[in-house]
Amino acid sequence: MNLTRDEARTRADLLTVHSYEVTLDLTRGERVFRSTTVVSFDAEPGASTFIDAVTDTVHRVELNGVGLDASEVADGVRIQLPSLAASNTLVVEADMPYMNTGEGLHRFTDPVDGEVYLYTQFEVPDSRRVFAVFEQPDLKATFRFRVTAPSHWDVISNSPTPAPVPADSAADGGESSTWYFEPTPVMSSYVTALIAGPYQSVRSELTSSDGRTIPLGVFARKSLMKYMDAENIFALTRQGFAFYEEQFGAPYPFEKYDQLFVPEFNAGAMENAGAVTFVETYVFRSRVPDATVERRAITILHELAHMWFGDLVTMRWWNDLWLNESFAEFMSTLAAAEATEFEQAWTTFAILEKGWAYRQDQLPSTHPIVAEINDLEDVQVNFDGITYAKGASVLKQLVAWVGQDQFMAGVRQYFAKHSWKNTELVDLLSELEAASGRDLKQWSALWLETAGVNTLRPEIGTDDDGTIASFTILQTAIEAFPTIRPHRLAVGFYDHDDDGALVRVHRLELDVDGERTDVPDLVGRKRPALVLLNDDDLAYAKIRLDPASLRTSVRHVKDFRDSLPRTLVLASAWDAARDGETPARDYVELVLRNIGAESDSSVVLVLLRQLASTLAFYVDPADRETMGDAAADSLLELALAADPASDAQLQFTKAFSAHARTAAQLDVVEAMLTGRNVPEGLSVDQDLRWELLTSLVVGGRAGAAEIDAELLQDSTATGELAAAAARAALPTADAKEAAWAALVDATDLPNATQRSMIAGFTRVHDRALLEPFVERYFASLREVWSTRTHEIAQQIVVGLYPSLLTTQDTLDRTDAFLAELGADAPSLRRLVLESRDGIVRALKAQAADR
Repeated sequence: MNLTRDEARTRADLLTVHSYEVTLDLTRGERVFRSTTVVSFDAEPGASTFIDAVTDTVHRVELNGVGLDASEVADGVRIQLPSLAASNTLVVEADMPYMNTGEGLHRFTDPVDGEVYLYTQFEVPDSRRVFAVFEQPDLKATFRFRVTAPSHWDVISNSPTPAPVPADSAADGGESSTWYFEPTPVMSSYVTALIAGPYQSVRSELTSSDGRTIPLGVFARKSLMKYMDAENIFALTRQGFAFYEEQFGAPYPFEKYDQLFVPEFNAGAMENAGAVTFVETYVFRSRVPDATVERRAITILHELAHMWFGDLVTMRWWNDLWLNESFAEFMSTLAAAEATEFEQAWTTFAILEKGWAYRQDQLPSTHPIVAEINDLEDVQVNFDGITYAKGASVLKQLVAWVGQDQFMAGVRQYFAKHSWKNTELVDLLSELEAASGRDLKQWSALWLETAGVNTLRPEIGTDDDGTIASFTILQTAIEAFPTIRPHRLAVGFYDHDDDGALVRVHRLELDVDGERTDVPDLVGRKRPALVLLNDDDLAYAKIRLDPASLRTSVRHVKDFRDSLPRTLVLASAWDAARDGETPARDYVELVLRNIGAESDSSVVLVLLRQLASTLAFYVDPADRETMGDAAADSLLELALAADPASDAQLQFTKAFSAHARTAAQLDVVEAMLTGRNVPEGLSVDQDLRWELLTSLVVGGRAGAAEIDAELLQDSTATGELAAAAARAALPTADAKEAAWAALVDATDLPNATQRSMIAGFTRVHDRALLEPFVERYFASLREVWSTRTHEIAQQIVVGLYPSLLTTQDTLDRTDAFLAELGADAPSLRRLVLESRDGIVRALKAQAADR
């Protein structure tokens, strides 16, 4: 199933691919579909190569009119092509399997009405699961799809959907039609798409900057469409179109723009050209935190940015995957902040994206932003915080370094030169150098070709009257990654105003380089209550406060008038707790003392996650239950004190139910679920009911009968997932055994069900319930990795690692497995190493807390 970079480079040198004609018959039953591919391509005469095709049965292989013996040239993954001509036509006819893993052509049956829904997910190497294809991003071509499906379905692809034509007959005997799509523009196979089923839609349109009318569509399953807020999605789409067309200097490159919310999706979304797919949890059937609404908006803008960066211009090989994703991540935040209602998007970026980047960059598996990608397995595990979040953070730093106007000027020239082509990093950097006048070679070497995160801290000397006598910014790096980098950043001075709020009274933007950077421009100024390095969050670096500023922050962090500096101070405290520099219990106290005054929903969401992690992993185990119970009580107090029907009330209630453990706390949860005592303004809707019920299940106050009864009231796909998680969370040895058997011993669980059951299995008050599975986990890893698809295997390897058993025994068992594994399966090794680091970090933090 793998493809090396050397193989891809050799194949690209041999071939020029012109077109694919793909005919799919989706009426042949529940297990397989018929796929017929006609590929036109040029080659070096006499050369041999292969085409990728993950097949169930190959019926025909015909090269230039000559039939090849499928049993000799096809192995189920590749089809060998010998003795090529200068101009070639290849025909491959095969049965290919439907998937339930979120890869290839995923098949889902809606439990509400029994209707079947299909969608494709091809990034990175899975278009080969639907048609024969030279699966690599630099072999672009045009694609023409012809699809036969039940007549009552809708079929959507990259080109506009044509009127269906009644088919002569269907293999299953039902009524069917055929959709004949027009060829696509030249594109990479991983952004082609097919979505089919009785999807419902809402339609609209907009006018592109070149005067074209662009049809818009929003799609979802019939049973979900009543919850779809299509007008909000259209409004964001229009704002994004206008912003990107102006910034990029290029009109939208495709004929239409559909956004489809599909079941059991593995990621947030996928940038298929003109047919973007999204995870269904972005269709809000119950109330969600405002943070989730903002996350959906950022995702919509992220995928729209890909229409230019990724689809119109595509990286040559996956070592530049980071540029594809980082650019979309940076641009989506910029668009949200400058063109939508989400003006605080950079605050969310600081606590969510940068927090992810800092975590990933401190793992033993960290790597340069421009990673060495030797094969497809390397790509799969590099959809990580370096690729997305650190890359986007460094792009933000680059914009500060060269100037936003100059950056966008370079981007516009990049699109003008390279539309419909493949590029490498140097192509973008050369345009940015030309536009800015900055030499970026050294910058690129230091920022993109080295790993690790620097730490910046101020060293401040003052006179007796509080006047600054010296101000130096110290930069350090860890021994494993010793690079000292240049930073463009701001220093902010904050003092209390007449109302007691912390407000910025001075800002200085400067270049920092080397281990010590003196800042003479701040000498002679009165020292403020708090000094904040990296004000406005321009740089990518961990920040530490000087002792006086730290004392101010502990007492007054909630007094910041603006959300971004407050968030940066909280992020610094989180870093220090995770690094074992400060006691974890201090961070718990800091969060609980200040979160009630936090106005930014995304900040509340992340602080609650970090609070949960601190209680689960970083506090002294001897005090874990006591501190956890006290934290749950505090969260209940916060929920009851919050404004009725507010976002804070909802978030604090959910967090309380997740932490509730004592009899008194579970009494409160039960009273909410039964409606006996519901706080004013709180809507106990269906999704909140599942959260409250699962809290009772984990606490031993509800069981299988209550789960079954709740599922009868919510017999939907979402309800089934919630029930699966709740059953796996039952606090009995038998329930854990049954969940393990379904997750690891069996192989038929759909991806979404597996994900939910893993979450339930690992949710325990008594961690001893998980101890019997430690040896079985390590014993199963090799087989899981070698026999499951990447998405399924990674969920098991990461999700079932005994992270909650933060002991030396877990560390020793992990080390024994890694020693046994040796150099085999490097991607599996990386995932286990990352999980191991969580135990090392937890033990260090627990020692500091103790």
